[in-house]
Parts: sequence; structure tokens; C-alpha cells
Amino acid sequence: MRWSNYYLMTAREAPRDAEVVSHRLMARAGLVRRLAAGIYTMQPAGWRTMRKLMAIVRREMERAGAVELSMPAIQPAELWEESGRWFKYGAELLRMEDRHGRRFCFGPTHEEVITDLVRRDVKSYRQMPLNLFQIQTKFRDEIRPRFGLMRGREFIMKDAYSFDADEEGLDRSYQAMYGAYSRIFEACGLEYSVVEADQGAIGGSSSHEFMVLADTGESAVASCAACGYGANVERAEIGALPQPEAAGAEGDGPRRVSTPGATTVAEVAGMLEVDRALVVKTLIYETDDGLAAVAIRGDREVNEVKLLNVLGGLGLRLASAEQVAAATGGPLGFSGPVGLSPEVRLVVDESARQLAGFVCGANAGDEHLVSVHWDRDVASARPLEWVDVMTAEASDPCPRCSGGELRISRGIEVGHIFKLGTAYSESMNCTFTDEAGRLRPAEMGCYGLGIGRTAAAAIEQGHDDGGIVWPVPLSPFTVVLSLLDPGDDAVRSAADGLYEELEAKLAPGGFDVLYDDRRERPGVKFKDADLVGFPVRVVVGGRSLRAGGAEVSNRQDGEREVVPLDGVSDVVLRRLLPGVF
Repeated sequence: MRWSNYYLMTAREAPRDAEVVSHRLMARAGLVRRLAAGIYTMQPAGWRTMRKLMAIVRREMERAGAVELSMPAIQPAELWEESGRWFKYGAELLRMEDRHGRRFCFGPTHEEVITDLVRRDVKSYRQMPLNLFQIQTKFRDEIRPRFGLMRGREFIMKDAYSFDADEEGLDRSYQAMYGAYSRIFEACGLEYSVVEADQGAIGGSSSHEFMVLADTGESAVASCAACGYGANVERAEIGALPQPEAAGAEGDGPRRVSTPGATTVAEVAGMLEVDRALVVKTLIYETDDGLAAVAIRGDREVNEVKLLNVLGGLGLRLASAEQVAAATGGPLGFSGPVGLSPEVRLVVDESARQLAGFVCGANAGDEHLVSVHWDRDVASARPLEWVDVMTAEASDPCPRCSGGELRISRGIEVGHIFKLGTAYSESMNCTFTDEAGRLRPAEMGCYGLGIGRTAAAAIEQGHDDGGIVWPVPLSPFTVVLSLLDPGDDAVRSAADGLYEELEAKLAPGGFDVLYDDRRERPGVKFKDADLVGFPVRVVVGGRSLRAGGAEVSNRQDGEREVVPLDGVSDVVLRRLLPGVF
């Protein structure tokens, strides 16, 4: 492809709304163009990257036994009402009506549609297992779309759905997809990690996220180098924490002490001269089912995703000062588990279970209780719910091995796989007859992979001050051939001949060439080549010919060498496939 005939328009400045590296560089490199908030046109070079990624995805999905189909983007409301998600999904679901007043949505995902398809055709265990996938445009009406393709409203996703006759079959399908995803990201040349994850709005019994590791990642990942445990911090478990010793004399019950103006853990701990871990903080939340209180060690933070999973329902927000006062009898900042209204559900984080003689709010202004015990002072009045709602932090004990510590790194979620079980097949009556002649719901799995997010994540992981540093498999073109003296007939003839040779020799390996024959200054061509991020650059100009041929360099390390024209193709192949040529 000749650049002079190609639609690739670079820019020196990034859009003002571009907040992350990938958005800035994709816009400047002419890969995407914003049409509206969270909606982008994929320009030709950007679409080439997407097509290369989709080819890898299709290859590995089919290798794992999945079969491709295409489902409608517009879905009838009736299916979502059957699954119970028409209202549960929330405001991100773009709802609409046609001219006849019939309700539809623009699909953010396709569990309902695929379940409807399979329930019409599959009647026997002999027809399973099945795994169907598509690569299709989705829409989620994000309240604040940002970060370019990382959090857009319209996006391209590969979604697959498996149907099995039993849980053992679902386990096999799940592992097949786990393996396929691992091969996909390895084939893309990306550094990634697989972590346990929260199921979110999709539902199901368990799930794993595939994270491309990058300092700019929006998700925090907890992992243990000793045993390989990994989880999104929304789900990460924590091993047993060291327990502080009780301070002060013990009595027959808790003592009320004056703590004027001390509404934070740090203020209370300082005033009473105790370890922050010995202060139990109690937070009051408003949920769709009423008020709930969560008690946790004062040196730790509540993980609201975990808490929402514990409490159930859809909403979770901190209660107002008025709600706190009505529920506890005291002002905000002085809440505690002792004497809490029975109408308020109380859950206690496991980290506080072993605390004895702790400090907590007295449910009265400017007062706290000291020497409090769970069994004696709280459990005597109400049953205690011990739960895990703590946010993992760096250096926490690993929950899986002895002696291991958690580390926190940043990652970008590019794939998410779920064991749905029978959550959708039961509600939508997707049943089959088993070997014994009994009617049973299908065991389902769901497997999503963000095409645009993966491309953007590759840029977040690979870039420098000059622009994008693509992994070879995802670059829109593998090689850029830069003609520096287009007015010199000898130079142009040499470059034209080299272009034809490179195309002929590189194409069988799946590599492609962009011939930069534009009448631009050398500095412009070099800056554009670095900005777009072609893995290998070949330069032909009067100076290179006088030096013996063409200059070949790598984008990643900048290593350059002048190579005779008849040896350029072999050198390029050696750089693209080290150890093969």
C-alpha cells in the first residue's frame, strides 16, 4: 500500500478530551476519530489493527471448538424481561421504541438472544456441548464515557456462549475458553495476567478477568508471586491479619468515654492512644432493602463491590446524616454496633472477628465505647453476620499460601469469562432432556473479549515519547518503507523495486508494507513512522544509497544498520522473526 493513496492523516496535537495515552496516540496517529461522546469512527489504519486482532480471535476460538454466528444488535424487551434484566441492568441499557410502540434495546451483551436461539433448537443432551460466538458492535450508555476506546459507549466485542448438559461439561468448556484467551493474548504479544473477578451485572457463579498489565491501567490487581494467586481488588481475598492487643483495663461491660469532635479513626485513636486497628468503624449504607451497617477495622477500607454482593439488591450509597441520626440516635461519625437499631442490618468484616476490648462509636455525639467485645456486647442482642468486605492492600498476607504477600499492580481488563450455570436457562426455560429422560436447564458459560479495548491496551503497554510501539501482530502495517528523495529518479527506482520485493517476500509470513512515497520532508516521515508505531522501518534515500543500500531499524529499540538492497528482505524477516531466519 502506498501512503500517497492511503487514508492516514496524522496530527501533531491530541484532542482536548483525550485523558489517557492510548486515546491521545490513537487520535494523533489517525487510527480513530470521535463522532460523539464515546462513539468513534475506526479509520483505515485503526481498522487494519482491529481486523488483525479479530483474525487471531477467530482462529483461536475455532481452534477451541466455538462456532461463529451473528446476532441482531437490536433486541426485544420481552427477552430481557424474561431474564429479569430489563430494569436490573440499569441506565446503561439503551432502551427504545419502534413506530408501533414495541420496546427494544441496543444490546450491550447477548445472553438473552443466544438463550432464546438455543432453547428453540436444542432439546436433548445429545446436541451438546455447544459453543457459539460472534464479533459484533455493542452499546452501553456509559454515564461518563472516557479514555477513548477504553470506556466508550459503542464498541466491538467478541462474545461467546457455551451450553452443556452438566457442571462437568461446563468446567471443560470454561477451561477451553480460558486456554483460548491465553493463546489470543500471547499471540498478540501482550503481557497479561489472569485474575479472579466479580461477576457484576452478567451474574453467574465464578469468573476470571484477563488483564493487560500497564501502569496506566484503570483496574487494580492483587497477586502473590509465591503461589500465583491473583484477583481483581474488587474480589481479592486476604489472609489473616496481625491482631492488635486490647488497651486499658477490662470491666464487666463497655465503658463510655468522651471524644469531643473526634469523628475519624485517626482522631479517635490519637485521643484514646490506641492502635487504629483497635478502633472499629461502623458505616451506615442505604440500600434498596433499607439501611445496613458494616463494621470493619479502623485501619482498613470497605470494598463496596464485595459489600453489594453480600447485601444483595441493586443500590448502595452512604446514608445521609439525617438517616444515620434516625437509625442510631447519634450524629454522623459516632456510629457503632452496640445498641444499633434491630431494623438496621449489621454485617461485620472477618478482620474484626478476633478483636477484643476494641473501641467503637457510642451512637451518641462526642462519645465512644471502649473495652467492647463482640460476644458479650453485640452478639447478645442480635446474630452477627461475619463477611469479607475488606479492600486488599499491598503487603497483605496471601489468602492461598503461607508466607506469601500480596502486591498491587495496575491492569486493563480486556477479557472476562463467566460460569453462568443455570441463571439464564432457568429464567428463560432453556431446557433439554437428559439421559434419564428428565427435563433440565442447560449449564451456560459466557466469554467476552473487547476488541477495541485490547488494541488500546496494547498502546498503553507499548509506547514512548515518539508514539506507539506496536507488538508486531497488531501493527496496522508491519513495515514502513520511507522514500526520502522522491525527486531523484535513481532513489525512487531503488525504493520502488524494494517495495515490490518486500511485499512479495513478506506477504507469505503475514507481514505487510506501507510505502511512504509522500512528498514530505524526511523529518515529517520519521516522526509519522514513530507516531504510528510500525515495528520495522526501511529508509531509502540518496545518503543511504551512497552508504551501500537502505537503512533498516526497529521501532522498539531504534537499532539501525545499512543493508545492501538485495539483502533488505532477509534482514527485515530476521528482525520480525528472530531465531527463525
